[in-house]
Amino acid sequence: MNAFAQLFEALDETTKTNTKVQLMLEYFRSAHDEDKMFAIAILTGNKPKRPFSTTLLREWAAEYAGIPLWLFEESYFVAGDLGETIALVVDRNVDMGNEEDQPLSAVFSLIIALQKMEAAEQQQAIYKEWSRLTGTSLFLFNKMLTGSLRVGVSKKLVIKALAQYLEQDEGAITHRMMGKWNPFSTQFNEMFSASEAAIAHHTPYPFYLAYPLDQSFDDLGHIQDWVLEKKLDGIRGQIIFRNNELFIWSRGEDLLTDKFPEFNILQQYLPNGTVIDGEIIPWKDGQPLPFSVMQTRIGRKNVTPKFLKEAPLVMVCYDLLEFEGKDMRTEPLSVRRAQLIELLANPALQDVLLLSEEMVFPTWEDAKAFKNTARHYNSEGLMLKKRNSIYETGRKRGGWWKWKTDPLSIDAVMIYAQSGHGRRANLFTDYTFAVWDGDVLVPFAKAYSGLTDKEIDQLDRWIKQHTIEKFGPVRSVQAVQVFEIGFEGINKSTRHKLGVALRFPRILRWRQDKTAQDANTKADLLEMLVLYGS
Repeated sequence: MNAFAQLFEALDETTKTNTKVQLMLEYFRSAHDEDKMFAIAILTGNKPKRPFSTTLLREWAAEYAGIPLWLFEESYFVAGDLGETIALVVDRNVDMGNEEDQPLSAVFSLIIALQKMEAAEQQQAIYKEWSRLTGTSLFLFNKMLTGSLRVGVSKKLVIKALAQYLEQDEGAITHRMMGKWNPFSTQFNEMFSASEAAIAHHTPYPFYLAYPLDQSFDDLGHIQDWVLEKKLDGIRGQIIFRNNELFIWSRGEDLLTDKFPEFNILQQYLPNGTVIDGEIIPWKDGQPLPFSVMQTRIGRKNVTPKFLKEAPLVMVCYDLLEFEGKDMRTEPLSVRRAQLIELLANPALQDVLLLSEEMVFPTWEDAKAFKNTARHYNSEGLMLKKRNSIYETGRKRGGWWKWKTDPLSIDAVMIYAQSGHGRRANLFTDYTFAVWDGDVLVPFAKAYSGLTDKEIDQLDRWIKQHTIEKFGPVRSVQAVQVFEIGFEGINKSTRHKLGVALRFPRILRWRQDKTAQDANTKADLLEMLVLYGS
């Protein structure tokens, strides 16, 4: 634990990616294999779930520190991070030389064991840890208790460090780390064996991701050298059928097989050793349904016949990554697509597997015209893929591009601001926006991204000087600042006061050239709902 705490501190003190890779490389060279697995789990976000509510944790921390709960809550508001607040108030500054070091596996084991304890037993176990830990080790333990431990490295950097340590290709390391794996039952040497046989049969391939198009038409060359497809709004996933078992993985590496029973029929018809990449979307009467329809299913533990009927799913298939046990990723896209077309010709598959339509345009200007009006065709834009491209690992430039239509936008007035967390705890970075309904401003969306650091600092000073009321970390402010809010889609919603919900709202720009009276109205949003929503 102490060695990982030192790694965490060192990573936190630098923003240089090469330095972070070197720090992790040094850790892997010195750590025990068992600790390496648990360190990789933490670094990549593979953590045990929170064992109890944070309300209980706050109450226990206040009691342990001998302070009233209101004082702890005020401290939490100032610090902005629960794990850090607890560390500050409970740290007894024990002698680091006498602190009993434990392997990371022991910390994981305790977090999991806490999930099955009664509250009183949980409290005593946590008090014991608080009494013996100090500094960064105490902070890390608290962050694991709250389920919010994140280390300032990307999974890509962890893979880079492991590839250097193991002297293996980064793509091979990425493949071995795909999917959910248990650090208790996974041996380091087994997981990173150079043998292909070491990869579990349920493991998906790393996804190939596209960059936003930033090339001119001249740089792209002839349009006939490219496959153009609609960019759809669903869940990017892989369907895997190996060893007569079916697995469905999302791009976020969540196993979703049980949530998508429509695909069970594939076990009867797909050849063993098949992996298909595509977009899982709700589909009915020959048309895609809004993503919000899918959201009604994803959050449910049990998918009832009613939901299967109201939100049936299909996969729109983009690519064939494996066929009859052969890895197809190094074959040109033209070859992979031809084999995919042949596979999907089976009528038994056509209720759940659809071939992604190749869009044919005479010129790039014609393709651009479609892209600009893509929403009218249930699409977010276009995907551009070179016909001779191989299936890469991760985000690569050149072979694939995404060409999205411009976001929908509306001008709105900021009426509330909330402080951030962690390093932004003393800045107001989360904002609530409203539009006019008659002469009343009605909130309709929250956004926290899109401003530069300079604009955040400027807006933060303005918020503190123009606060009307305070509600804990939230402040209501004078309704004068106007922002252009961009979003990808709009749908009806009974949960929101205005009756609409936006998909991926974010700030496009601060409209300091406009007054609050220039902001849009409820009627404008409802008109957008008619044109683009559901």
